[in-house]
Amino acid sequence: MDVGGGHGLLLATVLARNPHLKGTLYEVPHVVAGAKDGPLKPVMERCTLASGDMFTSVPAGADAYIMKHIIHDWPDDVCINILKACRKGVNSGGKLLVVDNVIQPGNDFAPGKSRLQCDFSWRVRADEKLFRVLFAAAGWR
Repeated sequence: MDVGGGHGLLLATVLARNPHLKGTLYEVPHVVAGAKDGPLKPVMERCTLASGDMFTSVPAGADAYIMKHIIHDWPDDVCINILKACRKGVNSGGKLLVVDNVIQPGNDFAPGKSRLQCDFSWRVRADEKLFRVLFAAAGWR
């Protein structure tokens, strides 16, 4: 299940490269409405579209939950709610996959650092320790 997956580009890519998989795109209703004719169109026979608000609930029953650029800049309590909902809903033995920039300590160049400069007005979670603390608070390891 791609939580907050926009029109489904990431999910479409995963499904196109893994023909044995099925997937669900979970997004707010007005975004899901536009997903049918977007990147998911070639794999729609293996895809379910579900609408709702990830800040209040996440559908249960997935083997994996994936989020791309979702939890790096929301407040901790909001992220913990989303992650707890995924933890509660994941099938036994299931996984959480988070796609985001993780900045290594030091002053070496990292592509994600330029994005952080744009987001300086927000508290941005970008190092591994901050992500680990957040995951642990929601019951993930």
